[in-house]
Amino acid sequence: MASIKQFQITFDCAEPERVARFWCEVLGYVVPPPPEGFATWDDFDRALPPERQGSAFACIDPSGVGPRLFFQRVPEGKVVKNRLHLDVRVGTGLVGEERLAALEAECARLVALGAVRGQLLLADGVDESCLGMQDIEGNEFCLD
Repeated sequence: MASIKQFQITFDCAEPERVARFWCEVLGYVVPPPPEGFATWDDFDRALPPERQGSAFACIDPSGVGPRLFFQRVPEGKVVKNRLHLDVRVGTGLVGEERLAALEAECARLVALGAVRGQLLLADGVDESCLGMQDIEGNEFCLD
């Protein structure tokens, strides 16, 4: 049986383009080129039936290493904790005060983009410190 080599992470959200652009800033991702025959994504979007306009957006890792992120509009809002979340690795290899400083600096940058700071979990001898956060629509993620 063949193994899967690529995967995409899909977010349910109310405003796909807004959330996608937030994650572009968080991860250094970019918006891929529009489909062939369209000069811009706005041109493509206007060609869709009205009920599908603004219903989806995506972003990609410019290096091609990370997974594609896909954002799809859903009618319901987020009501419970995510069963899956992203760990944004900003403190890899750092410990103690140096790690906390890296987490806090990235937290400040993301809060300026609209993220919400959550609970700081301090190192406990097994796991290093990490900081819980929420994106602009309340989806949980961690700065790790």
